[in-house]
Amino acid sequence: MVTLDPWSEQDFSLLERCNTSEMTAYLGGPETPDKLRDRHRKYVENDFAGQMFVIVTADGERAGSVGYWEHSESTETVWETGWAILPEFQGRGLATVAVNEIAKVAAAAGTHRTLHAYPGVANGASNALCRKAGFTLLGERDFEYPKGHWMRCNDWRLDL
Repeated sequence: MVTLDPWSEQDFSLLERCNTSEMTAYLGGPETPDKLRDRHRKYVENDFAGQMFVIVTADGERAGSVGYWEHSESTETVWETGWAILPEFQGRGLATVAVNEIAKVAAAAGTHRTLHAYPGVANGASNALCRKAGFTLLGERDFEYPKGHWMRCNDWRLDL
């Protein structure tokens, strides 16, 4: 149904398409062009602990992104995951398949025992996806994303 391709130089346009008001409504809004270019550079160079992937449909269309990276919790470091599905591909189950696949990749890395997702409490689709993908809801919490912007999120955990 989908494959995950490692992020590459050619994927900047996908990142731009995911950086709209509609796509970032629950994330504090679009990033500046400079921040977007820096994010793309980090993804291409794999300049963080974890990895980003492009979600590719069976027809070869680039439908969105999914990845995992380190996140420091109060007493431990965990894997965090996030995803974005372009509007024309939403509602097809692509994100659920991609999140299940990224959990396998994060587990294979062997570094951390859990994978967390922090969707905004009002983001019904992402919270439903976490439930469908087998995550356990730990509760609500305040979460800073992007830097300087606090939001109320649900903390979902998947044991790897």
